[in-house]
Amino acid sequence: MSSTQNLTAVAAALLLLGATAHAQTTAPAAPANGASAPAATPPRPAADPAAPKPFAEVSKDAKRQDGLFPIWRKDEKVWLEIPKAQFNKPFMFTVNYANAVGERGLYASQMGRALMAEWRRVGNQVQLIALNTKFRAEGGGKLAGEQAFSPSLLASGTLASAEHPERKSVLVDAALLLTDIPGMSTRLEMAYRLPFAADRANSYFEAARADAKLSTLTARMHFATPRIPAPPLTPAPVPMPTPPQATPDPRSMFLSFVYNFQALPETVMAPRRTDPRLGHFAESFSDLSNDNKPNPRVHYLKRWRLEKQDASAALSEPVQPITYWMDKNIPAKYRGAVEAGILEWNKAFEKIGFKNAVVAKQQPDDADWDNMDAGHASIRWFVGADVGFAIGPSHADPRSGEILDADIGMSDVFARGGRAFIAEDVGPGKHAAHADEDFCNYAHEAAAEMGFAMDVLEARGEIAPDSPEAEAFVQARIKDVIMHEVGHTLGLKHNFKASTTVTQAQLSDKAYTEAKGISGSVMDYNAYNLALQGETQGSYNNTTLGAYDYWAIEYAYKPLAPEAEAAELAKIAARSTELQLAYADDADADLFDGIDPLANRFDLGADPMAYFKRRLKLSQELWGRVQDRKPQAGDDPLRQRRSLVNGFNQLYRAAELVGKYVGGMHMQRDLPGSTGRTAFSPVEPAQQREALKFLASGLFSADSFRFRPEFLSTLQVDYNEWERVGPMNIPAAVARVQLVVLDRLLNANTAQRLMDLPAYVPEKQRKGIISLSEVYGTLQSSIWSELKSGAEIDRLRRNLQREHLKRLQSVLTKGGAPGVMADAYALARLHAVQLQSDLRAALGKGGQSVETRAHLAESLDMLGSVLRANMQRS
Repeated sequence: MSSTQNLTAVAAALLLLGATAHAQTTAPAAPANGASAPAATPPRPAADPAAPKPFAEVSKDAKRQDGLFPIWRKDEKVWLEIPKAQFNKPFMFTVNYANAVGERGLYASQMGRALMAEWRRVGNQVQLIALNTKFRAEGGGKLAGEQAFSPSLLASGTLASAEHPERKSVLVDAALLLTDIPGMSTRLEMAYRLPFAADRANSYFEAARADAKLSTLTARMHFATPRIPAPPLTPAPVPMPTPPQATPDPRSMFLSFVYNFQALPETVMAPRRTDPRLGHFAESFSDLSNDNKPNPRVHYLKRWRLEKQDASAALSEPVQPITYWMDKNIPAKYRGAVEAGILEWNKAFEKIGFKNAVVAKQQPDDADWDNMDAGHASIRWFVGADVGFAIGPSHADPRSGEILDADIGMSDVFARGGRAFIAEDVGPGKHAAHADEDFCNYAHEAAAEMGFAMDVLEARGEIAPDSPEAEAFVQARIKDVIMHEVGHTLGLKHNFKASTTVTQAQLSDKAYTEAKGISGSVMDYNAYNLALQGETQGSYNNTTLGAYDYWAIEYAYKPLAPEAEAAELAKIAARSTELQLAYADDADADLFDGIDPLANRFDLGADPMAYFKRRLKLSQELWGRVQDRKPQAGDDPLRQRRSLVNGFNQLYRAAELVGKYVGGMHMQRDLPGSTGRTAFSPVEPAQQREALKFLASGLFSADSFRFRPEFLSTLQVDYNEWERVGPMNIPAAVARVQLVVLDRLLNANTAQRLMDLPAYVPEKQRKGIISLSEVYGTLQSSIWSELKSGAEIDRLRRNLQREHLKRLQSVLTKGGAPGVMADAYALARLHAVQLQSDLRAALGKGGQSVETRAHLAESLDMLGSVLRANMQRS
């Protein structure tokens, strides 16, 4: 026993002896005559200093807001009143972000996490517990599931009051919420690589709202870091992000968290299962109730509760419409376009018997309530230093998938960013990515598309900056993006095959595009429909819902009798084989870098290859017109530069997507036995070869990127932004386009698929199928064509050839590494040996410029070293 423990034991013994002696000396003596002693008045128990104070004492002079959990406020103190019946009763706990930093993904007006939670009382401790809804079970498996999977503690605090004498409710200090419940410190560290932490002492509650189904507290949270480290004396191998740029002092920032406590519906909505043949967001979990099914995963479709007022009527208004509040921060001149984008969805609901299912309301400019609380589905306009996106998240009841709240956030990328592409106020590359799992960057990319379209039309003289036509152009795109984001909040996922359901002839037909749009769905990322010179021009962008949108709404919202629902839903989903209902989501577009060339972001028409070829022609047309235009007094210095960049951005996307044809496979979303279609089928060999030919003659050709010296020499810089924009680097812009192709065609995934393609084709049909050796050979002969022709190799081509050698080196020196097949290595080595021979022969011919000879000699030496090197086998 330690000396400290000894002293403690002695002190305890002395206290015990003293207490015993005191009891003996103060005990009343028995009466001498033996009569009973009069009853002694029991001593008043000493107050327990740890016991909660009476409810009335704590709440004295505080103001009460009645609600799900009544809110009490007195000066800077805030309490939540928790009725006894509300302990251990689930509710929705959500966090939204009303105010933020304004950069690097940290923006205002964003929805945060949603959890099913409950209050738990452990003695005088109150805990806010997030319930585990990822694993569920009923019957005999329920207890085992609860034992296996833990809930999470979000916040805790001691009781602030004893029970109310009548209501039996207690008060808890709301300061338990003045912590980093959303985990924002991690987000800040990701953005800045600095240890920002919540500063409770300088955080407070700035707003509160409560009603029968909702209690909301807005916490103004201060985050700080003690110091900003000095920059390293030498540049780090990996560049570090800069400290915050949008705050006055980079060590300090305030963010506002809107904490919502929302009652769950007393009557759980009947869930509806998803079907993979069409796309809806889902509330997914593992059902461990029994082990009868090999796959325990369950997916409840996310949708609003929509019920007819008159169930027998063919067309009826709903009991409760889906209402979107347009926030007062939306500029007045764009509210009409936003409202039109919302209400467009009523066309789909009318097809299934609902009138005015979707309602748009404008928040009054003098309103004192905030749309960020969970009581209002909203559309909010926000700004940021590097922002350019729209997002359409929602929060749903985990028990059923019923959507309870949705807040569409849309940046001013069109009102400011989009118009900047016309007025030349904003440079390229200012829109940063947003790190959020629910992120939809349609608005960001659509704004870039709009910039290119505006440049082309202005260069043709068909539209002028600040003209009514330009205004209509912006308004139309706002409606398009709002339709897309509202679709997300109705439960619909992306559909990246929808654009392939419209032919080029239909795209050129203005009557068709005005009536039916330019794509089969507003849920695709649709490019601008720009005609080539001399062609008929249809609508520039989507004007209305497509056939897929009507189908997806029907599946999610059509009223169905419970006993007939499964059969009716199967019947609806079985229409997936119809051409107009083609569907592919993000997974299809991204699987193994994207293997289906029909599942793309920002293509247009039934033939994506033809679209990409047209984009090259449009970029070259734009560049030609920009070079012909003489700079005018008052022009922005970066105007012409931006037009060049907009064209290169189009080709970067085209290069990336054309590469999907090579080794590509078409995918069909069918259920087993539902159709006779194949799930995977190789892209036709002719199309794969066409893609290689387009890359060789278009994107690998230096002739596609010729600019007049007289033009390049006049490109100005903005001396106010000199540190951000230097001289125009054409070789770097060309390399960005070309390298995305090389990286795709020479990676292990493409090699694997090209080797596997014959296994998916009957033996008698394998003649003519494209091989990995053919791809390697075609690439090599295209990239190194000057070796045969004897032509000079200019700088752009030398850069391309060096990059090709780098990738060959990677394959040949790491051929035994995981993911690189032995056959792919052997074929790459075979073609490298042939290239070595061709380089020797070209050097032997002589007559080239010193630059070309130096390049050939360097390339030969590098390739020889690679072929002699031992492989670094794992």
